[in-house]
Amino acid sequence: METAKEISSKTKWILDPTHSELIFKVKHLMISNVKGEFRKFHAEIDGEDFTNAKINVTIDASSVFTNDEKRDGHLKSPDFFDIENHKEIVFTSASFKKLDEENYQLKGVLTIKGVSQPIVLDVEYGGINKDPWGNKKVGFSLTGKINRKDYGLNWNAALETGGVLVSDEVKISAEVQLINK
Repeated sequence: METAKEISSKTKWILDPTHSELIFKVKHLMISNVKGEFRKFHAEIDGEDFTNAKINVTIDASSVFTNDEKRDGHLKSPDFFDIENHKEIVFTSASFKKLDEENYQLKGVLTIKGVSQPIVLDVEYGGINKDPWGNKKVGFSLTGKINRKDYGLNWNAALETGGVLVSDEVKISAEVQLINK
């Protein structure tokens, strides 16, 4: 298997959305996690190798889906993503550091609702392979955490028993497959 650094050839990788997912989890009622996802997002990697590449991700904020229409509507409102005024969530890489043969650390800036903050994501490099049609593809698994209040997503409700309805910490995970263009 090729290492991420060995991949070159005037490389431009574009997200394969049918083989990718972007998930988030938030603690609800302080007892369990509720999962959501963004169903529309685009990613590009430009560069001779991933460790020096420019990585850009654009997420359609209106594509948020939690399997509850009312909750999705609330997430799209000014209390959270405010999709009328902030249609996109954007990530731009700053560095992609190799830790070992399969593990990397991706640092960048995440912009939500007009607020930009640095974030760090753990990345597992899945490798490169060709699909049955001869397309060269690469896969990554990403995980990380953000504090939603850092981005102005402040809405919450106090519980009678103490605590809050929604945690501040948001866990992010993604499975991405990109195709060489």
